[in-house]
Amino acid sequence: MKKIMMTIGIAALALTGCNQVKETAKPAIDLANFDNSTAPGEDFYQYACGGWMEANPLTAEYARYGIFDQLDKENQEKLKTLIDDLNAKPQAAGSVGAKIQTMYAMGMDMEKRNADGAAPVAQQLEQIKATSSMDELSAVTAKMHIETSSPFFGFYIGADEKNSTMNLLQIYQGGISMGDRDYYLLDDENSLKIRNAYKEYINKLFALAGYSVEEAAASADAVLAFETEIAEISVDRNALRDVHKNYNKMSLNDFKKKYDFINWDIFFNEVGIRKSTELNAGQIPFFEGMTKVMKKTSLETLKDYLAFKLLNAASNYLSDDFINANFEFYGKTIQGREELQPLWKRSLGVVNRSLAEAFGQMYVEKYFPASSKEKMIEMVANLQTALGERINALEWMSNETKAKAQEKLGTFIVKVGYPDKWKDYSSLEITDDSYWANICRSNIFSHNEMMKDEGMPVDRTKWGMSPQTVNAYYNPTTNEICFPAAILQPPFFNPDADDAVNYGGIGVVIGHEMTHGFDDQGRNYDKDGNISAWWTEEDERKFNEKAQVLVEQYDKIIVLDTLHADGRYTLGENIADQGGLLISHQAYMNTLKDKPVPADIDGFTHNQRFYLGYANLWAQNVRPQEIIRRTKTDVHSLGKWRVNAALRNIDDFYTAFDIKEGDAMYLAPEERINIW
Repeated sequence: MKKIMMTIGIAALALTGCNQVKETAKPAIDLANFDNSTAPGEDFYQYACGGWMEANPLTAEYARYGIFDQLDKENQEKLKTLIDDLNAKPQAAGSVGAKIQTMYAMGMDMEKRNADGAAPVAQQLEQIKATSSMDELSAVTAKMHIETSSPFFGFYIGADEKNSTMNLLQIYQGGISMGDRDYYLLDDENSLKIRNAYKEYINKLFALAGYSVEEAAASADAVLAFETEIAEISVDRNALRDVHKNYNKMSLNDFKKKYDFINWDIFFNEVGIRKSTELNAGQIPFFEGMTKVMKKTSLETLKDYLAFKLLNAASNYLSDDFINANFEFYGKTIQGREELQPLWKRSLGVVNRSLAEAFGQMYVEKYFPASSKEKMIEMVANLQTALGERINALEWMSNETKAKAQEKLGTFIVKVGYPDKWKDYSSLEITDDSYWANICRSNIFSHNEMMKDEGMPVDRTKWGMSPQTVNAYYNPTTNEICFPAAILQPPFFNPDADDAVNYGGIGVVIGHEMTHGFDDQGRNYDKDGNISAWWTEEDERKFNEKAQVLVEQYDKIIVLDTLHADGRYTLGENIADQGGLLISHQAYMNTLKDKPVPADIDGFTHNQRFYLGYANLWAQNVRPQEIIRRTKTDVHSLGKWRVNAALRNIDDFYTAFDIKEGDAMYLAPEERINIW
């Protein structure tokens, strides 16, 4: 689904009553992570993380390998154990255990997948080829949105951002398959290389699907030319972050009349729109452009495009030829990876997505102690108190806006570990006909689950991530912060660590997600999750002035050769990183009131351990191609800058590590910026 979610799927299980696994104690701060040849004031990131980076070089399957990836890798082993547990005993037919078991087994059966070749997509491909009118094309497009991919545009059912208690039909720009419009439009050497490789990839998929040499080449040319036209009318990545520009509520009838590039009556009927009389048209310039582009494009080109979207979506679930073609482009050319992940990891990932909450329930039962949830809830409360104190102390904000900010903070919904109610997968059919057929049925299941929300009130108990996800999020329309079980383990949360390290770790993650409620996007939503002008004009002006300083700081960062970071695109995450540090440090200091100063550990003061705990979260090695890709597509700054650029603005950090003028980490006091 396309929704603003700021970040840093059940029936009874056959596997029940398994014993909780006790984690082996891990050090709060591993001294081997340091690079003691680098001074903290020279490059704090290298000082705190250099040893880890040297000990964890990139292996062939990774484009980036960092602490998140390391924890995810450990999680994969845990999830694989759950699969092994299921396979160790018979699973009742139709049970969720049997569905997990079968989905995984179908992914692992490369003998069958190679024997099947392109056969699993043949019927869908023939339906596209047989299309003889725009009405038929509209019906096929709808079927693809349900089963396989999202050609031309995207849509979902989600909260109305100005009436957040109710769901609304949302339609937004899409249709391109390289991730960002710049890949189609820039003419630098790297972009040209990627476009040429992309055309070869499109050609290869058509050839594998049975097109002749001439047909494959002509279709590849047509698809690339058409997607380039879509890229030209797409709004850029920074415009996509403007919540006001992307809220364009109108009647369904007006939308259908203005942007009649497909038969919307057929499309909406086929996807199951039954109650909607209004929708939000996310990017008006895109829909205006598509109306012109589609009307001048031949039916044959549109069919070629749909055929490619089908083959591209299916490629990783078919034979080795398709898998390798996909990896050659997306893995090697775009990301710089050298080899595929092992088949078991790929198969596990599919189970993890298609039966997310079913797998999550098993994960929580075996690996998530109740004590972690209790400690987290306590820490969240401490962070809320600290943020409230910081809001009250802001010199640049009026009392009127402060009062509204405090109201919003006081109504945060806090979700920790796992949902109270698990998703029911009884209607999802998983069989042994083909891996791709199961993927399609899983997509249909997800679509049907989403369509239950059409015209209905928003269910604020739903989770946007599964418990086994190593991440966290803030959702502005529900004003919620969510911390899945999988992130509540070392090094983010370590029950054996001192408080300074935990507040520098999971405490900053909590503060980060809280700050998203007040970053350049989140601040536009009120306590009820509605886009609302709750700021005074003067406070809004002051906020924007401060935010612009942060934009300019990050714009100056050179991430690779001559490529600069995008301070505007990463602004929300950079504000949240800084806010998370400031709020969590204050919360930690609050816990020390009327207590003796904690003793040094391993030669570090408790204050130093707070910042080291934070820095260690972002240790990572990244390939050059991945640096380029993430700079175009990731709203988060690279790990090095989440440490160095954020800490340079925090006065207490200078005191903790005796950073002085002349040090590379030093930023003059008048240039430092604190927003929250």
